[in-house]
Amino acid sequence: MSPRPSALAAAAVLCVLPLSACTPNAPTGGDAASAPLAVTSSADDCAVDATEAPSGPLSFSVSNDTDQVTEFYLLAEDGLRIVGEVENIGPGITRTLTVQARPGEYFTVCKPGMVGDGIGRKAFTVTDSGAEIRLTGDLEDQGEKAAADYVAYVKDQVGQLVTATASFADAYRAGDDATARSLYAPSRAHYERIEPIAESFGDLDPKLDFREADVPEGDEWTGWHRIEKDLWPPAAADNGGAEYAPLSAEDRNRFAGLLVADTGELYDAVHDEGFEVPIDSISNGAVGLLDEVASGKITGEEEIWSHSDLWDFQANLEGARVAFDGVRPIVEQKDGELATRLDARFAALERRLAAYGSLESGFASYTDLSTAQVKELADGVNALAEPLSTLTAVLVG
Repeated sequence: MSPRPSALAAAAVLCVLPLSACTPNAPTGGDAASAPLAVTSSADDCAVDATEAPSGPLSFSVSNDTDQVTEFYLLAEDGLRIVGEVENIGPGITRTLTVQARPGEYFTVCKPGMVGDGIGRKAFTVTDSGAEIRLTGDLEDQGEKAAADYVAYVKDQVGQLVTATASFADAYRAGDDATARSLYAPSRAHYERIEPIAESFGDLDPKLDFREADVPEGDEWTGWHRIEKDLWPPAAADNGGAEYAPLSAEDRNRFAGLLVADTGELYDAVHDEGFEVPIDSISNGAVGLLDEVASGKITGEEEIWSHSDLWDFQANLEGARVAFDGVRPIVEQKDGELATRLDARFAALERRLAAYGSLESGFASYTDLSTAQVKELADGVNALAEPLSTLTAVLVG
């Protein structure tokens, strides 16, 4: 992917199908959207005046009652995939988000300041109105919509990464190693979900995520894994025979500052007006995330000191699933058998990994896995990677 290609057109009113792409047409037999649901984004809440609505055209009228620019999101059931979003709502401004909503479970959330994981997240149900909702428009239009939705997802993840990294860095600077260790893996999940995007921005990924063995001779080792080693200091036998020398308070402050600054640079890059992700880069990114699992996480080489590889595995898998779900309606039309096969392979691997924990409850240490368990996970990765590798050819062919 070439960094910062031509700009995406900004849309004040979006039309989105959950876990799919769409074009702005009403559902078959449907009427125009009913009166918008009122949403108030305040400093401590995201108040929506209803918790459910019928399927079909659905509008949210979002008012900003804060002194910061805010955003409003309708999220899919997994809490990750952005079904619709309206951003850059200035203080005192009201903007409308319109979506074509299928029956299902969703979440609403606001994001004052446009960073962090948002506030006032609430469950929202779309009931079945009986109206038929189907994709309209040509495949090119659907591809453009899928790309725009994926850009929104990337921005959201990087926004959450900014605040999570700041909290982690603050604990590390303060010498609160127990808190820093507890924040390390969950903070990195936001990065791992969109890692191929970070890799597209030149030296940002090396500065943020290089392992010690990856650093060219003469270059300084910085980023997450430099701090990881200091938080989980190795024995001499695992450190080339030398006793590990803990970083000084001055060095802790410097490495934490670099991590925060480089994360901020990533945030600026994905919010640049020229940032976009073509549809082939979405699918190639999904493939790349599975490659990350195969080359680092499943071997235990990514998190060599903390052994939190399964956290990264889960985040990589979630990122690949979000990327596929975004283009799935196009794949269904072009190769329905591939879409069905990928659904089954994703689900099978997700079940296998869930046996060892979750991002919410924590995962087992990689060192606790037996050889047979590692092989079972590797087999699941390989089974998914094979059909996933054909995804881009189907999309652009």
